[in-house]
Amino acid sequence: MIDFDNAMKRLTKVNGYLGSAVLNYSGETLYIDNDNTSADIPFSASIFNDAYRMVSESSLDVGFAEAVSLEAKTIDGHVFLINSAGTLATDNFAKINVFAIFRDDGNIALAKMIMDKASKNMSEELSKI
Repeated sequence: MIDFDNAMKRLTKVNGYLGSAVLNYSGETLYIDNDNTSADIPFSASIFNDAYRMVSESSLDVGFAEAVSLEAKTIDGHVFLINSAGTLATDNFAKINVFAIFRDDGNIALAKMIMDKASKNMSEELSKI
């Protein structure tokens, strides 16, 4: 099984980090870190996962590919969900989503890079199981 704590370790060190979750495609929580916030991360992540799926469906309806991420920027923070599914027909990824919340003064660019890499690595590991 995947060591989610280790897979998400770099993300938790990014300036502004508040919490995160790893979800399967249907929105079930596989990992949760809510030590730095009082927010209900599993609930919020599940709601954001549903929104991601609706946006992806709309994207497909207009002839584009499935969405790869969803971001909400507010005056006091950022909420992200990044999908790890492969982009090519030959990619063999288990679909998972990484959800995270950050303060508005956090290092958002670095967080996105780490989330993208971590999600792909975890997906590749899950596809081997």
